[in-house]
Amino acid sequence: MKTIEELTRPNIWRLKPYSSARDEYKGATASVFLDANENPYNTPNNRYPDPLQWEVKSTLSKIKKVPSENIFLGNGSDEAIDLAFRAFCEPRTDNVVAIDPTYGMYQVCADVNDVEYRKVLLDEHFQFSADDLLAAADEHTKLIFLCSPNNPTGNDLKSDEIRKLLKEFDGLVVLDEAYNDFSEAPSFLEELDRHPNLIILQTFSKAWGCAAIRLGMAFASTEIIGIFNKIKYPYNVNKLTQQQALEMLRRYYEIERWVKTLKEERQRVEKEFSKLPCTVKVFPSDANFFLARVTDAVGIYHYLVGEGIIVRNRHSIALCGNCLRVTIGTRLENETLLSALKRWPENGKERNV
Repeated sequence: MKTIEELTRPNIWRLKPYSSARDEYKGATASVFLDANENPYNTPNNRYPDPLQWEVKSTLSKIKKVPSENIFLGNGSDEAIDLAFRAFCEPRTDNVVAIDPTYGMYQVCADVNDVEYRKVLLDEHFQFSADDLLAAADEHTKLIFLCSPNNPTGNDLKSDEIRKLLKEFDGLVVLDEAYNDFSEAPSFLEELDRHPNLIILQTFSKAWGCAAIRLGMAFASTEIIGIFNKIKYPYNVNKLTQQQALEMLRRYYEIERWVKTLKEERQRVEKEFSKLPCTVKVFPSDANFFLARVTDAVGIYHYLVGEGIIVRNRHSIALCGNCLRVTIGTRLENETLLSALKRWPENGKERNV
């Protein structure tokens, strides 16, 4: 692969980062803080949070078995995605390659940063070929985006093809593992030290049940993490988010129980969903959701909205014609969905008259 300096935008490589007050005294023992123009009242929320979230990273490091220095924490995984564009992609010059269909924020960030976004269609099994992605790349391709398990298809991507891409691509591979906790496939965190061009994204939003606190994780080489820390906003993760993350990390074994329950419920709901008259096919899933092809995705979606049930209509997405994406909820929520769909199309026709 190219060196990190070769991949980084020259202005970013030369950039002198903002030095916050909390960065400057790190390591010293202090009890009087008169350096950051804070209000001395309303403890503890009057103080700026740790800009590098070291306590959270230290605790997370023990669970993920990745050194703290290889962890970046951001305002959702979307911050890390955006930072990858800002750090490595020269607007109107560089490009990125991604599988299609996949998580929509990759293209949104490309468009925001004025970077060409090249899509490579998955095959009929929702799998990709490393050769196809490499063929779509050129000397200006800085990033390749993969999502495994993929969204909205729900399936794991082939690990051998991921490894081939990491070996043969001279840029950076961003592997989004937001749903890996629900998969039987091991995380590529186990191979992080073998692939200096790998950036792995994970999140507190899914298995950890913390979508509201907006905390995403990126794991990469110390060089890449250093670049991210260099250009992120100084206090990008607030104190309340850090405190809630620490609380959830202490409840790690409870999260494991949630995951086990959701995986069992996914299997049950997939089986029941496949029996519905409106179902054409339920695609295999390794996530906490599944994709299903139905007889009339648009009509069924609007019918369910009328019933107070919200699923995701993916009809307009590549390879997903007449498909709905269904998240696994509680047993009661899932039964409410199934019961409503058993009443389709009779109630749906009445509602559409």
